[in-house]
Amino acid sequence: MRTKRPQWFDSTLPLLAAMGQVWGSMAAQRGQIHPADPGTRVPLDTLGLALLTVGPAALVARRAHPAATLWVTIVATCVYVYGGFAYGPVFISPIFAIVNAVMTGHRRAAWAAGGVLFLFFFAYATWLLPHSQGWLHHGSVGAIILVVLTGAEMARARREQRMERERVEEEEARRQASEERLTMAQELHDVLGHSISLIHVQASTALHLIDEHPEQARTALATIKQASKDVLTEMRSVLGVLRDGAPRSPAAGLGQLDELIERTGLSVTRETVGTPRPLPAGVERATYRIIQESLTNVAKHAPGSRATVTIAYGPEELCVRVTDSGATVPSALTGEGGGNGIPGMRERAAALGGSLTAHAHQAGFLVEARLPIPPVADAEPPEETE
Repeated sequence: MRTKRPQWFDSTLPLLAAMGQVWGSMAAQRGQIHPADPGTRVPLDTLGLALLTVGPAALVARRAHPAATLWVTIVATCVYVYGGFAYGPVFISPIFAIVNAVMTGHRRAAWAAGGVLFLFFFAYATWLLPHSQGWLHHGSVGAIILVVLTGAEMARARREQRMERERVEEEEARRQASEERLTMAQELHDVLGHSISLIHVQASTALHLIDEHPEQARTALATIKQASKDVLTEMRSVLGVLRDGAPRSPAAGLGQLDELIERTGLSVTRETVGTPRPLPAGVERATYRIIQESLTNVAKHAPGSRATVTIAYGPEELCVRVTDSGATVPSALTGEGGGNGIPGMRERAAALGGSLTAHAHQAGFLVEARLPIPPVADAEPPEETE
């Protein structure tokens, strides 16, 4: 989980740095002032105290002007050391300024400032101190500066990795949400398409029979009433999933197949070949929708026919076949154009890596889909629905 720096820390950092540098240097000078020693540090005066506050004051602008803040703190520190004041906490502000420059993308300026700081200490310790320092001192100073720069680079790299990981996770979440919305939209389309088509067919039949066969018209009207009730219930289910925003799948599976067949009002024979087993949620949902669309087409274009729904479980393939025996009475929808049913079924099958064929068959029509499924040992239980 990403952790954020407390806001109070960012706003009070300059003040904390100033307090640390001033009070820390006042304490540190007690052990560095020896009047009899030619290499003694000098006591803090007004200039020294002012230089101790310049760096922390520059940190106030570290977000807006990181490079300028860096150079101000480096110059103030060098002038302070050159003035002979006590070593110690004066290095707090340049450390913060270097890290801030690296973290904000001013890496060249940070490394250049580190190099300038090292050259200053090299020259100061070699030629300006009463006792010239050797390579051990120079190496120690260089190592400290290198540790600060390397640590800042590592922190920057970790932050970039975390940001990239979060960006990828956000994109993946958006992609999944988009796919879920698309699935819900497709489900809603299928629910409305099937039910409204069924209502349309039954309404046309009722209008056709109302004068000569009122009892049959009454049956058609009862079917319309039930279909409209069912579509409202299923719409509430799908829309409820969208409203809740939860990545759940709507209830559309083979467990509702008998209800679907009864709702169409057709004479349907259901056959199962092979041993039924749990199917992946996507395959089961696609199977239900393909059967639903096929029976809707039978009701629309082949009234009075007998339909056969066959589900065959193979080792690694599920075959879904819907056939009808052909219309026995004229369709009430003669002359109306076709819809997007077969292309939609074909897209569903292709999305799962399968195929779908639809063509005239004997006196009627045949729709056959072949969908890949896991082998028996690898089969997964169907996804739970709410």
